[in-house]
Order: sequence, then structure tokens, then C-alpha cells
Amino acid sequence: MIRIKLRAPYLVFVGDQEEPSYAKTGYGLVDWRPELVAGQLRFGRNPVDLGVPDLDVDEAIAVGAQSLLIGVAPIGGVIPGDWWDIIVTAAESGLDIVSGLHGRLVDMPALASAAKGSGAALIDIRVAPENIPVGTGKKRSGRRVLMVGTDCAVGKKYSALSLTAALQESGANATFRATGQTGIMIAGEGIPIDAVVSDFVSGAAEILSPDNEPDHWDVIEGQGSLFHPGYAGVSLGLLHGSQPDAVVVCHEAGREVILGWPDYALPGVVECIELNVALGKRVNSAIRCVGVCVNTSALPAKDKEDYLRRLSDETGVPCVDPLIDGCAPIARILLADA
Repeated sequence: MIRIKLRAPYLVFVGDQEEPSYAKTGYGLVDWRPELVAGQLRFGRNPVDLGVPDLDVDEAIAVGAQSLLIGVAPIGGVIPGDWWDIIVTAAESGLDIVSGLHGRLVDMPALASAAKGSGAALIDIRVAPENIPVGTGKKRSGRRVLMVGTDCAVGKKYSALSLTAALQESGANATFRATGQTGIMIAGEGIPIDAVVSDFVSGAAEILSPDNEPDHWDVIEGQGSLFHPGYAGVSLGLLHGSQPDAVVVCHEAGREVILGWPDYALPGVVECIELNVALGKRVNSAIRCVGVCVNTSALPAKDKEDYLRRLSDETGVPCVDPLIDGCAPIARILLADA
């Protein structure tokens, strides 16, 4: 497990990213830790807007910003070359630089030099802990629910945070377990699962959700999708290592193809439930789906309730938009099942 402590408030770097789904780090910080965000730094008329003040480096420092957080996660997790000048300027000005991308900040000589001169810290979130073991497959005490998805960027983190809040509001002992860079920034701890060598992903998941009290729920943030042509491997390792008692399927209404892979059709929700349960039974024979969380933002407001009702009839489990409805119906099923 890694633990981090970041200096707030943050200036969230969006750059010229035009696809909102790839700005999920920025949106996640604004939605779940708004009190820590001073503003955003965008290039030109970038249409991605986190809904916070637009600030340049000098303006951010003037309002007390302490860190520049890279708020986007493009395919491959690499910082584009034309971003470096402004990031180096921020480091020269004394802002800590925080990144959850695969490319290491410390490997950029100009940035390392700027940070050394100003005393700024370079903080890479996507660094796996050392000495992660191979998964044992041994049963652990406590209860676990894992968010799984029909695709990437469909709301697994938001669903996990919302479900954790619903369980805690019901008086349950529940902990959000972060598996990605944004979740770790929000929670302050976790394991960046996609930075772990593939043979050890299930072992990392076991470390993330260790033995606990019998009535304790670990709510585990999912990664990728079993149907994803690029990221299915991390999803399977996380599923096996988590040994979940329950899964919640996460989906975006209206999405028809895998994000960034337009030749691959999105699976149906029922198909997603069936595959995750089938593969999850390898490590927990009692696994079942207890709910579906849907991002309904692409639907007309008048169609939302009918869509969720039809999906619930089709799947036989509660279907909610976690940001609008919350996850209380799913929490009730988990607590009744405990």
C-alpha cells in the first residue's frame, strides 16, 4: 500500500485535452475534494471545463495554490511534449508537481532541475509498492464488493465512493480501496494496480483488501473491463485478487463502442454481469451481482427513470445513477446479505 500527502490547494492541469473522459482525474478531484481545488489550467479555448476558475501559474500562486496536479489521463498515460514548458514553469515557481501518469516526473531532466532549484516536490502516484507477492488465492476474513465495468471511464471510482458513503451512512463499517491514481489522490492511499507487473496484480489486490472484521466491507475501485482489448488483463487480476463477495457493474448510457477502440462494440450489461460472475467464481463461489451504476448524463433527463427501470427489470438488481440517486438501494442489499 502506498500513502501520500499532497500540499493543497491544487491547480489542476487540463492542458489541451478535449475528451472529457480522459480528464477524469481532474473531474474526480473537483467532484470529491472540491475544497482542495483552487482552479484549473487550460490551454486556449479547451472545451473540457472542470467548473472551477481558470488560472495561470502566477494567478494560482497568488490565491495560495501549493501543487500542480496533472488532471488528465490520456491513452498510454504519457505527458505530451508540448505540456512540459508550463509544467517546468510551475516547478520553477515552487509548485509541487503531482502526476498519476505512467511517465515519471523525475525522468524529465529540465523538470528535475527546476524542482531542485525551487525546492518543489515531484510526486509520482503511479508507482507500485515494492515486493508485491504473487496472489495466494487464500480466503480472507471480511466482506468485499468490487466495481466492474463495460468499459474504461464509466464511473467505477465514483460508484465505489458513492457506495462507500451509502454504507457508512447506514452505520456499516466500510472502507474505499483505491486502485487508480485519482482514487489514491482522493483517499490518500491505495495501490495503482495498472502499474503492477502483471504476474503480481492479484497479489496487490490481496494486499489492498486484507483480513478484516467479519462485518467490514471493502469497497474496491475497479479498473478497465474484462471486455477491453487493451486493459482486460488488469481487470481479471483485480477480480481474482479481490475475491469479491459481490460486484457492481458500471456503465455509461448511450456509449456504443469501447472508448478509443471504435472497432469494438460495447458489451451489454447482462453480458458483463455474466462474465464477471463466471470468472469470479474461480476464487469465490458465492459471488453475485448486487447492482448496476449508470452514468446517465448523455440521456435526456425525462428518459433517465425509464431507462434505469427497464435495466433493473432486465438484470434483476437495483440500477442507479450514483451521482444523482446515490447507492442506498445497493447498500441495502449488501447489508441484508451480510
